[in-house]
Amino acid sequence: MKSKYNLSDYPLWTALVTPFDDNNHVDFQTLAQLVLAQQQAGNGILLLGSTGEGLALSQQEQRDIVRYVCELSPTVPLMVAIGGHDLALQLDWVEFCNTQPIDAFLVGSPLYAKPGNVGLTHWFKTLLDASDRPCMLYNVPGRSAVSISPNVIENLASHPKLWALKEASGDIATFESFRKASPDLAIYSGDDGLMPYFAQAGAAGLVSVAANAWPQQTAEFVKRSLAGTFPNLFTTWTDAVNSLFSVANPIPVKVLMHLQGQLASPRLRPPLTHLELSDTTFIKTANSTILSWS
Repeated sequence: MKSKYNLSDYPLWTALVTPFDDNNHVDFQTLAQLVLAQQQAGNGILLLGSTGEGLALSQQEQRDIVRYVCELSPTVPLMVAIGGHDLALQLDWVEFCNTQPIDAFLVGSPLYAKPGNVGLTHWFKTLLDASDRPCMLYNVPGRSAVSISPNVIENLASHPKLWALKEASGDIATFESFRKASPDLAIYSGDDGLMPYFAQAGAAGLVSVAANAWPQQTAEFVKRSLAGTFPNLFTTWTDAVNSLFSVANPIPVKVLMHLQGQLASPRLRPPLTHLELSDTTFIKTANSTILSWS
């Protein structure tokens, strides 16, 4: 199934949070409002990533979320995350998602097992082969406990389903090593605070947490970063978005969205809890700073 969108036209993808009500059920009504906010900002939407607490959801909940958002028929592209450690289970997930009107996959490294280059290449190739959609690989050693090496990217560079890479190691040298390994691969920053620096190194865009709270402002900032304009705002931006990572993501952004009135509840799925963030001063200050831009 070919996407009706040119994915390169979307430099910002929002890793959408999953809202829960006070009974710990998915709050679909609020989810629809979050999708609408991203659509109005013109941002691509990523469902069920780590920011969306995808691994804390049951398989049925994941399917229900994908079906629900697809039925909303948003006017921006949808990407769905693949994550876990059971390859057969991930292949079942890809098979289901291939039946839905989504536009791309975010394919993460297997969790916990820490495979080497051969194991990682096999993992990604198997999922790329199964996909009917373009795929963005995801390098996030802080969560998966394994780094994708440039050698793995070289092994997969000619695969027709490999579209992009989300680089979230926090290391500009790693970004540059991927650029050398596959000069034509679109590389997106996975770190909000590093977007201005990754843009200077040739990033295609950003997969963002901050855009949940600030859809329009983040879109504008990505545009400015890629154009190399308004560098005086870079420090202001980095200081503000760093407040969203003072404890484990997505705790701060959910708390902030609750304070903004976007979420009826800041609830997260265990083991994460909003009670981890005892001081909201920094996110309140960041919110005032970013919203003052518009």
